[in-house]
Amino acid sequence: MRNLFIFSLCSVLVLAACSGNQSDKSSESADKAALPTGKFGEEINDSDFVSLHQLVSALEESEEFTGKVKGEIKEVCSMKGCWMTIDLPNGQTMRVTFKDYGFFVPKNSQGYPVIIEGVATKKVTDVATLKHYAEDAGKSQEEIDAITSPKQEYAFEAIGVIIQENA
Repeated sequence: MRNLFIFSLCSVLVLAACSGNQSDKSSESADKAALPTGKFGEEINDSDFVSLHQLVSALEESEEFTGKVKGEIKEVCSMKGCWMTIDLPNGQTMRVTFKDYGFFVPKNSQGYPVIIEGVATKKVTDVATLKHYAEDAGKSQEEIDAITSPKQEYAFEAIGVIIQENA
């Protein structure tokens, strides 16, 4: 009788664990299938933005740019969606982070048009941070180990993001 009770208890626990995993997998699949469009962070609108050309020009003349920019998402942090990158017309890439780590964007938003509002700067990123970004992006250990020097890059701290539908 006691063995029957233990067997029943174990069966219930196994079934509960399996059904929990299933719902996690199905909600994860639903997240991947959902369109990544929408507004994230502070409420912003889709007017009065500048082009990426105008942004680069402004940063050549000044240390900082404040405003809205329209571009296309190249890459998103594969861990949480806690950063993204946008290719610039000068051949460089701009990393976009989110103010106070206060919001994230969908991890499946690569290739979508985006409007971001916040502050852009030119800065030097140290090796440890570059390696951390490479890990977040899912790069191989070989690619991570190849990072050996700091890099001057463009950075944007966004207060709000609008991911638009692909045309």
